[in-house]
Amino acid sequence: MRVRPITPERLVSELSDRLTSAAVPGRLRVAVDGPPAAGPDALAAALVDPLRASGRPVVHVLAADFLRPASVRLEHGRTNPDAYYEGWVDEAGLRREVLDPAGPGGSGRLLPSLWDASTDRASRAGYVELPPGGVVLVSGALLLGGGLPFDVTVHLELTPAALARRTDPELHWTLPAFARYADEVAPASFADVVVRADDPRHPAVVEPGEPD
Repeated sequence: MRVRPITPERLVSELSDRLTSAAVPGRLRVAVDGPPAAGPDALAAALVDPLRASGRPVVHVLAADFLRPASVRLEHGRTNPDAYYEGWVDEAGLRREVLDPAGPGGSGRLLPSLWDASTDRASRAGYVELPPGGVVLVSGALLLGGGLPFDVTVHLELTPAALARRTDPELHWTLPAFARYADEVAPASFADVVVRADDPRHPAVVEPGEPD
């Protein structure tokens, strides 16, 4: 394993190049996975303009806009790490409204947002068309290991100490969920791209091979 330091700007450039050159039938479904402290939403957002500049239409979908209703999500309390780990995201809805339509033979008609957690109501977002050759970026936490059909997976990895340090104190109750994720799913062991993000100013790409 080789850990290659990289600037945030160069990381965006390299990921954009990789996604632009990825060859899959129809549309490309990309997961940008990581705890909120690692900034998966910000990284995915930073990829939108470079991909569009390269000629690839893009839709950015936040997993936070596909949460289950509060009556289901918070059934065991607002700070239950096991419930957060096992059932906050509506994976069936994400698959039905985004990933399957963007997959091989799909219609390309995507729903970018399903649920508004702040009002606990359907978001009433309109469908958007993603043409063949387009890219859908799905960003958020705990996206891998559950069978969601992604073509390319990017995982932002934090050490437990960095995760605790960078997580908002009000969200420290989620830390056991991320510990379970690292232990049970081990996304860093199979993601297509693994980025160590302990310091957002100095990320590093983890690559196979012998260390320098």
